[in-house]
Amino acid sequence: MGRELYRAIIDGILAGGVYALMAVGLTLIFGVLDIINIAQGILVVLAAYLSYVLSAHLHIDLLVGLLVTTPVMFGVGVVIQVLFMRRLRGRERTSMSLLASYAVMIIIEGILYLVFGPDYVTLNAWYVDSSVHILGFYLPYIYVFGFALAMLLVAALYVILYRTRFGRSLRATMQDQTAARLIGIDINRVAALAFGIGVAVTAAGGMAFGATNAFNANSGYDLISRLLAIIILGGMGSIGGALVAAIFMTTVEAVVDIWSPTWSVVVFYAALVLVLTFRPQGLFGHREARAQ
Repeated sequence: MGRELYRAIIDGILAGGVYALMAVGLTLIFGVLDIINIAQGILVVLAAYLSYVLSAHLHIDLLVGLLVTTPVMFGVGVVIQVLFMRRLRGRERTSMSLLASYAVMIIIEGILYLVFGPDYVTLNAWYVDSSVHILGFYLPYIYVFGFALAMLLVAALYVILYRTRFGRSLRATMQDQTAARLIGIDINRVAALAFGIGVAVTAAGGMAFGATNAFNANSGYDLISRLLAIIILGGMGSIGGALVAAIFMTTVEAVVDIWSPTWSVVVFYAALVLVLTFRPQGLFGHREARAQ
């Protein structure tokens, strides 16, 4: 039992890295724009399909394919922000973003269904089915790579936010859009770039998700519920919180799965409720009201 427990903890931590790849973009978009992008789930699926096309039809390695899918997803994010999100204003922006992003989700889902049909597909590469032996455990390469990518992306986002001029503009926009506009920041440009970055990181998340799960055009629904649970637990707008929450949630789920696979999913969300009962703002959130 002890060995099974250690294995479950390790598996949960590595799986948390995969979910963090998908969740950090969602929390970045909310932190900057006050937009709850429920289309993030289907965008992850879109990224997975892009990786599938590059791998199955053009024979491009999944990791190498990120050089193509990342800028493509960035462009998709910018287009979504300009066409659907930019016009949202005032106090109703957050609630209206749910409707706008839901429309985006339905449109993308419909396109994917028409192009790829209802059949499930998976991504394949040598590191998807191979494992590395570490400390007596065989760890799938794809989860190790996914965890490493999550660490790399969180570090990169931290550098962008706190070590660049664009990051200063972005944080100023997060704190007070009116004041940011008065000091000469083009908040429309910052918003488009921030949304683009938030969607671009789904390229890596989609690749990791598609390599570890069979997926089709309808796979975004369960995915977005998990991603929302993760960013709420971590604290809305906290990138580091999304990483910690993803690891925590998947580890708890993996440990409970040892005794009851049926209850493991329930515990995933029960852990969210329990933590928020004592800390409503999430693990790394703040109680202060956000500036509008």
